[in-house]
Amino acid sequence: VQLVESGGGLVQTGGSLRLSCAASGFRFDHYAIGWFRQAPGKEREGIACISTTTGSTAYADSVKGRFSLSIDNSERTIHLSMNNLKPDDTAVYYCAAALYHESVAFADYSVGFLYGYGMDYWGDGTLVTVSS
Repeated sequence: VQLVESGGGLVQTGGSLRLSCAASGFRFDHYAIGWFRQAPGKEREGIACISTTTGSTAYADSVKGRFSLSIDNSERTIHLSMNNLKPDDTAVYYCAAALYHESVAFADYSVGFLYGYGMDYWGDGTLVTVSS
């Protein structure tokens, strides 16, 4: 089982990056896959997640309106498009996946997901640095 992140790097304030999370080794449907980040000296923060079956999404307030998720089912990959980046977005970004039963409304499920509850798999992370 693997979640492999890519796309991190150095960008100036106001710039954009697209992170990708490629999944392998487990069935792709009926999962929620999302992104967490951790800046030096700070707690881990869940920022966005998506249902691989329904495409429903949820975002933390800190990134709402600037970040967006998309899914490529044929490539088993989740993309996080990040726009209008700020120095506070500097962090290691991690991809994580958890089994999701669609009988639960995604809006309700995503609250726990973004707290990091019940993750089945984690990636190793990719560093995003936003210079001022």
